[in-house]
Amino acid sequence: MVAKIDGPRVAAKSRMTKQLVVFLHGYGADGNDLIAIAQQWQSFMPDATFVSPHAPEICAMAPDARQWFPLKFPVSEDDPASHWEGLNKARPVLDAFLDAELKRYGLTDANLLLVGFSQGTMLALHAGLRRAEAPAGILGYSGMLVGPEHLGTANARLANGQHPPILLVHGTQDDVVSAEAMFLAAGHLAEAGIPNQWHLSTGIGHGIDGGGLQHGLLFATQSLKIKRAAPAL
Repeated sequence: MVAKIDGPRVAAKSRMTKQLVVFLHGYGADGNDLIAIAQQWQSFMPDATFVSPHAPEICAMAPDARQWFPLKFPVSEDDPASHWEGLNKARPVLDAFLDAELKRYGLTDANLLLVGFSQGTMLALHAGLRRAEAPAGILGYSGMLVGPEHLGTANARLANGQHPPILLVHGTQDDVVSAEAMFLAAGHLAEAGIPNQWHLSTGIGHGIDGGGLQHGLLFATQSLKIKRAAPAL
């Protein structure tokens, strides 16, 4: 039986949900870690409901926090095969949650934006690129692409037959997941014919700065086809 997940949410400011933004937190955090972004974005996305589910597993290194799957540190030296196994285990849980949330609001994947941080970015890329229908966009902060050799199974497509748009954002001083991971991901995606954009946040560690949030907001409104321009935060 697939585990059920849920977490904090911010309702559409307009009270009429037309888009769904799902935040996927990092290892050793929970859904509360990213939901504050919704309060910064919702004025520019008034018809969007934001939800940030807690990962299904108790974190091995922080019993009060959650994990999508086990990790070892530094992440760059962990076993890639275990990452792939963990993602394949977590994906059905996330897919079931996304399907239920979209049904709740009468939406389709064309109205869905996935936003990941660190381990959440790994899952956003893995699951988002393999949905039955592609999400409107995938935004990944401080993460990495797991299993580039498996990108042949990344079959999710938009209604126009294209891959979903992707934006990767990373800090130059990230000592948890090196910024090199962003460039490797961008390169592997491009080689597989999956277009993507990236933004490098100078002097930022394993976190998200104002510039990264601004780029993410612009990407979100463009991907979800929200016509109202998003000014600087």
